[in-house]
Amino acid sequence: MNQKMKQQILLLVSITISIAPLPSVVNAFSPVRSVPALRHESSSPKFHSSKSSQERAVTNATDAEFDFHPNEIQDLFLEQPQSRSPPSIRRARCKRKIELTWCNHGACMDAIREQVVGEHNHLALVGPATGQVVYSWEKYSSQTAISNGENVASPPAVLMLVKREETELSKVAADVIAKLIGMGVQVLVDTTFAEELQQFPDVDMGSEMIRMFDPKPVPGFGTGGQLNASINEMNVKNDWEDEHDYSSPADLCDPDLIVTLGGDGLLMYASHVFSGPVPPILPVAGGSMGFLTPFAREEMLDAILISLGLQQVTDKETENDDDMNGFRITQRANNNMLVEDISRESYSDKPSLAFGRNGQICISMRMRLDCRIFGSDGTLRSRYNVLNEVVIDRGSSPYLASLECFCDDVHLTTVQADGIIFATPTGSTAYSMAAGGSVVHPAVPSILVTPICPHVLSFRSMIFPDHVVLRCYVPSDARSTACVYFDGKHRTELQRGDSVQIEMSAHPVPTINRADHSSDWLSSLKRNFNFNTRVRQNPLR
Repeated sequence: MNQKMKQQILLLVSITISIAPLPSVVNAFSPVRSVPALRHESSSPKFHSSKSSQERAVTNATDAEFDFHPNEIQDLFLEQPQSRSPPSIRRARCKRKIELTWCNHGACMDAIREQVVGEHNHLALVGPATGQVVYSWEKYSSQTAISNGENVASPPAVLMLVKREETELSKVAADVIAKLIGMGVQVLVDTTFAEELQQFPDVDMGSEMIRMFDPKPVPGFGTGGQLNASINEMNVKNDWEDEHDYSSPADLCDPDLIVTLGGDGLLMYASHVFSGPVPPILPVAGGSMGFLTPFAREEMLDAILISLGLQQVTDKETENDDDMNGFRITQRANNNMLVEDISRESYSDKPSLAFGRNGQICISMRMRLDCRIFGSDGTLRSRYNVLNEVVIDRGSSPYLASLECFCDDVHLTTVQADGIIFATPTGSTAYSMAAGGSVVHPAVPSILVTPICPHVLSFRSMIFPDHVVLRCYVPSDARSTACVYFDGKHRTELQRGDSVQIEMSAHPVPTINRADHSSDWLSSLKRNFNFNTRVRQNPLR
C-alpha cells in the first residue's frame, strides 16, 4: 500500500468519526420535537456540550427553528430516576391523543364526519359526506291539540306558479285548484295568474281558501334601495352566522309547498322570489325540455296531496307493476318518465325509494351561491342567490376579459378569456357543460369554475369544495370593463377595481324527487341529452 492510499484511508476514517456522534441531528427529526406548546423563555440558558463546530452549528440551527430546551422533552415524557417503578410494576406506555376540528374562515367546530379511532390515532370517516334527504310530516290531530291546550294548525297552503300565456297549462292548474279547495287546502296565486283564473267558472275566486301571493323582498338581497340599510357593508355576515329567531310565530300566508307548472325557468324564478329560505318545490313538467321537472301534469294532484302528507301510500300499493313510485299514473305520464328501453340481467329499473311510500318524500337539496358585488371602495353594491351559475364575461367589449381570481384569499389564476363561469352542481348541466365543464351530481357540495374560451390551453374546468370563498376583481390595468350575470339576469357592469365574491348560500332549493335524487338525475340526462347513447356492440361469436 503506497503512501497516497494510506492518507486517503486516514482521511475517510477521520471524517466518519467526526460525523457519527451527532445526537442533535437525530433529535432534529424526532417527532417529539414538533410539540408547539414546549417553548422556553428567552431568559432560559441554552443547552451546550463539548461538541465540534459542525455539531454546534446543527444544534443552533435546530434550536432556532423549534425554540425549546431538550431537557423539557425529557421532563415531559421520560420518568424521573426517583419516580421510576420497579420492573415488576412498571407502568404501561400509551400514545398521546389528537383531536380533529373543522375550521373555516376563522370559526372552528368539532369534526362531524372525521373521527380518531383506537389507541393509535387512526383517522377514519364515520360515513359519507352527503346522502338522500327524506322528509315526512309529523302526525297531527286537531282534536288532540285542543285537548292538550295546544294551538290548532292552519290548513296546508300551496303556492301555484304557472307558466304564463299557456292556456292549456292554466286549464290544468284550474282543475287542480278547484279540487284542492274542495279538500280544504289553501291555494296561493299571484295577481297575473289570478286574472287568468277568472275565465274558469269551476274556480271560486271569492273563496277564502284562495289567497293572493305578494312576494316580499328579503332584507340584505337585491341592489340599490333593496339592500338592508342596517347591514354593515364592510362586514356582511353569512346567513348561518346571523342570530335568527326561529321560535317566532310562523306567517300563516307562507306556503307549505310550491308547485311549478312549467319548465326549468319557472323553477329558477321560484328560487329568485325566495332569496331566503325556500319551501319544498314540486316541479311539474310543462315546458319544452324539463330537465328539472320529473313530474307529469296528469299526476299533479296526487303528487301534491302526497307531498303535503294528506294521502298515504303503503308498501302494498307499490307492489303492483302498474304503479310507479308509489301512485298510479297514466300511460302518457309513464312514457314521459321512463327512458330505458332495454333490459339487462340482474338490473332493476325500480328505484329503491318509491315516492310517498310510508309518508317519506325524497328531496334534492340544491345548493345555491351567495354572490355579492363590491365596489372599488369596498361598499356592497348588490347581492343575489343564484341556482345555476354566475357568469363574468367581457360584455360588448372587443377585448378579452381580464380578471384576477382568488380562492380563500390565495391567488387562483389570472383570467384572460371571453369569461368565466361559477356554477352549482345544478348548473353543471347548463352553461358550464356547454363550455366544457364537468357534469356533477346535484348532491355533491361543490362549486364549479369553468373558463369561457380561455387564451391558454392549460386553463381547464375546476371543482372546489363548498366551503371556499371565491373572489374575482377587475385589475386597474385591464383594457376594458367586465360584465356579470346572475342566472342570466341582473346584468351589472364591473368597473376597474370592482369585485365579485362567491360562496355557498345557507339556503338551498329543496326540490321533490319522483324517485330519488340519483334516479331523477340520470333519467334526465338520458332523456334530454341522450347521455352516452350509442348503438350497442354485437357480442363476439
